[in-house]
Amino acid sequence: MLSSRKVLVNVYILKKWHCKNGVFPLFRPLVDGYSPKWHSNYKRPGTPPDKTPPWKKIHFSFQKGIEGIKTHFEKLSKEIVDHVKGPEGRPLLDYMLNQTKVIWEFRSEEDLKNWVISSDAEIGGKSEINLKLGKNNQSAVLYGTLNTTVPRDGETRYSGYCSMRSKPRLVAFDRKNPYDWSNFNSLHLRIRGDGRPWMINIYTDPYFSHQKDDLYSYFMFTRGGPYWEEIKIPFSKFFFSSRGRIQDHQHELLLDKISTLGFTVGDKVDGPFQLEIDYIGLIKDRAHTEECAYELYDRNPKK
Repeated sequence: MLSSRKVLVNVYILKKWHCKNGVFPLFRPLVDGYSPKWHSNYKRPGTPPDKTPPWKKIHFSFQKGIEGIKTHFEKLSKEIVDHVKGPEGRPLLDYMLNQTKVIWEFRSEEDLKNWVISSDAEIGGKSEINLKLGKNNQSAVLYGTLNTTVPRDGETRYSGYCSMRSKPRLVAFDRKNPYDWSNFNSLHLRIRGDGRPWMINIYTDPYFSHQKDDLYSYFMFTRGGPYWEEIKIPFSKFFFSSRGRIQDHQHELLLDKISTLGFTVGDKVDGPFQLEIDYIGLIKDRAHTEECAYELYDRNPKK
């Protein structure tokens, strides 16, 4: 019993210190139920601390570990073959001349598993959000109820939001593989909204830890009604913010380090909402040459 506890403690130490860039990715398949935290780790004021010993949170499963290792090595072999063929497993010329590309479409339950939904219920709010397939499995329907009631915890001042966010793309051994959209200059969506404004958020894979809260956003205004609408948004229109504050120093979106994309509704209007999405893609608009739509300040001007 003591020896098994030591093993669990050692695995916990590996998980704590090497889970990002160390050796722990090689041991992930051996840990049953391991998955990165897509949800928020916010803890409401007054919530008692979790005193569960770390070794009780880890469960080994050698059968699932062997299956996981086999799966990851299959992904690794495919990754190597695609790298030899060219970018994203396509010939270089085909990749460079590509004008349009669909990144996400919603045709099955597996497509919905690539997304995570959240709301202010994580901080004690009362908003509700759901995600399901649309009619004939040809779209994704994001619906729910917005409630701006502020939780009585003595700390939260604002409430009332719901969001949908894609999961980061992972390759063999759960390594992050950011999207490279540098060959395109606009986002292309086919949606059907209810008249509410939505904020489209793009997260990048930062070089430094203090950049993890950096966000690029754009407000999308839906018209409502029964008809579909196609929206084309140049990446130059996305504005830069950090920790919820728009920054004076704006800069271009890092298109070669795209991590996730999300939709957020929070217009402070209580009631139901709905957004139906057919697909999310990219286009190369040759007529659009703007690099950044906002003023770029020189922080060290020459005298």
